[in-house]
Amino acid sequence: MTRFSELAQLPEHMTRGSRQILFLVTAGSLVAYGGCSGSSRGGAGGGAGSEDRPGTGGGAGAEGVGGAGSGGVLGSGGASATGGASATGGAPGSGGTSGGAVDAGQDGGGADTRPDGGGAPAAANTFRCGNWADQRDNFVNGDLQLSGTTTADSYATVFAKSTAILTAFQNTVGANSVRIPINEPTVMDAWWGAYKGTIDAALARGMKVIVAYWAWHNGRMDDINTFYAMWDVVVNAYAGNGLVYFQIFNEPYAYQPADFITLAVQWMARYPSLPPGRVIVAGNYTDQDVRPQGADPRLNGTLLSLHIYPFSNATQTSTQAWRDMLQTNLGAYASRTIVSEWGAPMTTGADYSGAGDGDHNASFITALSTYLHDNGIGSCYWPVLRTADTWSLTTLNGAGTTLSLTVNNASGLNRVRAAFGLQ
Repeated sequence: MTRFSELAQLPEHMTRGSRQILFLVTAGSLVAYGGCSGSSRGGAGGGAGSEDRPGTGGGAGAEGVGGAGSGGVLGSGGASATGGASATGGAPGSGGTSGGAVDAGQDGGGADTRPDGGGAPAAANTFRCGNWADQRDNFVNGDLQLSGTTTADSYATVFAKSTAILTAFQNTVGANSVRIPINEPTVMDAWWGAYKGTIDAALARGMKVIVAYWAWHNGRMDDINTFYAMWDVVVNAYAGNGLVYFQIFNEPYAYQPADFITLAVQWMARYPSLPPGRVIVAGNYTDQDVRPQGADPRLNGTLLSLHIYPFSNATQTSTQAWRDMLQTNLGAYASRTIVSEWGAPMTTGADYSGAGDGDHNASFITALSTYLHDNGIGSCYWPVLRTADTWSLTTLNGAGTTLSLTVNNASGLNRVRAAFGLQ
């Protein structure tokens, strides 16, 4: 356990079930932080508009520019077009409900307005995103394998599996974005040739993609040269596609804030052609506070990443206290911030439909979903899919490339969709 006489920010790793937990001693008290989590602003389905977006024209699978919005529920329009162009003048969708099994044959709601990757970077509040994680968690010493994929898969197989799964992200959850991990082995090994199938499948469906680096241990990369060699490959592959966003480092907890900001500035200098609006900078330590990053003028224009979990305060049961914590850690930078990890147990039978106060997890998810909705903040639920994770919003079904997702907790799904502004 970290001694109070030591640097307060140095964490001790522990594991709780399948989730990695960090305990940080801050301001003389013990505060828990942890693993991975997320969600983000998902688009409307099959022709339906969301509260802040216009509707689509039906079969294209991308949001249109002329249709009237239906208040943010998923539409039930026709078959999606892979990489289809935005429709114009479309009628509103008919407001399909979420839940149950959804496979790749249904309409691909949640597409970005720029399926060809053109245009200016999207604002942080447009991200309605789901984390898709490795079953082992993303802190892996070796090739990452997103749940449902294996290193034996070819590019075509990964692309087909990803198309089925991401269609369900769109239709069931209302996601318009996906956040996936990378590390040095995944990118530098032969597996990268197939792993890219997930990114490419998301782009073909008009989704935004957050590519985030996970250091497998110690909160820092093992070798700075290999770190940059990895990023060179990724940036060279996807710098030209405006739907791809680059998160320099997930949870850089070994760095003092000033030191990590210096690393982020150096990273940006290495890739000067990347618009700052497509670069995502983590908050302090486990992405817990974005105020130092937001205040640094060298990071102007970048997006910021914040994480918050129920174990950020293991005894809290007040929705107002959770809202206050989130607001404090956002500071004046909510408009630039994606809450790229937040979540709660979804396979325990918990009911999240009530007011939330008095219960640890329910107060958290109620407060978070309400605050994100009311303030129009982009987010990524952790995880929409991770096999055998009690926090996973969905369970993967099927075999081969014929895959679907079922919802683990209907009340939890409603909270996530509410956070996305879809209900």
